[in-house]
Order: sequence, then C-alpha cells, then structure tokens
Amino acid sequence: MRFNLLLGVGALCLLSACASTPMASLPRPPLAVETFTAERPARVRNLMIIVHDDVKGGGPVDYADFARRAAAAAPDSAAVVVMRPGYADLDGPVSPGERARGIGDGYGSAEVELLGQSVQALRARYRNARAILVGHGGGAALAANLAARRPGLVDAMLLVGCPCALPEWRQYMARRDRAFAASVDSLDPLQTVGGIATTARVGIVSGNDKARVPARIARLYAEALALRGIAVEYRQVSGDMPLLESDDVIQLLARLTENAARNESRT
Repeated sequence: MRFNLLLGVGALCLLSACASTPMASLPRPPLAVETFTAERPARVRNLMIIVHDDVKGGGPVDYADFARRAAAAAPDSAAVVVMRPGYADLDGPVSPGERARGIGDGYGSAEVELLGQSVQALRARYRNARAILVGHGGGAALAANLAARRPGLVDAMLLVGCPCALPEWRQYMARRDRAFAASVDSLDPLQTVGGIATTARVGIVSGNDKARVPARIARLYAEALALRGIAVEYRQVSGDMPLLESDDVIQLLARLTENAARNESRT
C-alpha cells in the first residue's frame, strides 16, 4: 500500500487503517513522506526510513520499487521515503526548503535538523517499531550526519553509495563536472563521525572504484566507524547495476533489522 502522509487525516485513515491514537494528535513530519505498508502503524515492528539521493534536473523522487523491497525485507515492516527539502514524489506535495543543486550541497545543519524532526515524528507515529535509517547517495550523507548529531534517534543505519568523505568526493567529481568546484555549506560525515553512538550498528554498501561514489570513499568512512569501535559491515558490489537493485542492499537491511530486534530483546 502506498500513500502520502500529507493527505488529509480522513483520507489517510481510509488508506492506512488508523491506529488507536488519533492521527490528528500525532506530530507531523515537516518534510513530505511517502509510505509503503499493509500494516496499521501500531502493528509495524520495523520502520525503514529512506532518504533519497540527489535528483538533478528538477525531476520527482521515485523510490517506490526500492521502498516495496525494503518493506518486504522483514515481517511487520513499513518503508517511508522522506522527501528532502525542495523535493517531491510523483504524486505528492513539495517538501519545504530549498532544493539542492546536486553538487554535494544540501547536507548542512538546516537539512539535518528537518530530517531529524521528521524521523522523530515518524517514530511517534510508529511507536512500536524499531527504526532503521536508510540513506542513498546524498541522502546517505544526510543520514550519517543526523546519526552523529542525534545519536540514539534510530536503531540502525544503512548507507548506500555514501559520499561520506565529502571533500574528497567533491574533488573527485570536480574532475568530471566543474560545478562541484563551487563552495557548499554541507557537513562532512567524516568530520561528524565522532558523534555517532558507539552502540550504533551500521551497514555500508558501495560500488567499485569507478562508481559515482568510488569504493575508496565509502571505505574511509567505514574505517572511521571501526576505529571508534562501532559495529559496521561493509559490502562492495561489483558490476554496473544500480546499487539499490543489488541483493546485497536488501540482505544487509534484513540483517540490520534482525540485529536490532535481537538487541531489543536483550534489554
């Protein structure tokens, strides 16, 4: 089931079979979201919060196929795609804020704050669920910065094709596109990594060294996490297929979900 959270409350209830807590009394995410689940919010045990990549050319965000696969990765799950500032999905409203130019911008403090508020609101809505933050590309950089700024907000994090050593990645991209030489106010995840909780569980998936985000960039961040004693699993996908279509991503998401459930049962 697919719906946009910024629909009117009555329409939303028809689509999602509202839980006992009235929807109107729950905080609304400041960013637009699109939700994929067949479960009532109170019955969801695994909440996959997906933060999309940069989308150039002013086009809409279309993560429906991946979100459905993510929701099917574990029982009793929901996948929610959060529209970054200035972005919209195929059907819904535009998230507030200025849209990034796609040159490594849009990962700054203001964007991290909006994402954090949205994740917090989703956690209130899915109050019985463990939260796994899934970031792709630029969305992975935002997710990593959020995990550092607000440790403990989510139970696990999966970063796919993350430009998490941002200056190094932008220098690499500037050799292909001079627009990347412009200054930006983004936070570098490699510099904020010290804020991530040592109890965090992180999965990282990258392409090869010829990918848009080379494997060496992703490994720098994985190594920084490991040096802090953080449990991190890194996988490199060979070939030229889009990373989100790789079975490694869904397998690692399922593993993170299982580990989060196991940790919860121990507490």
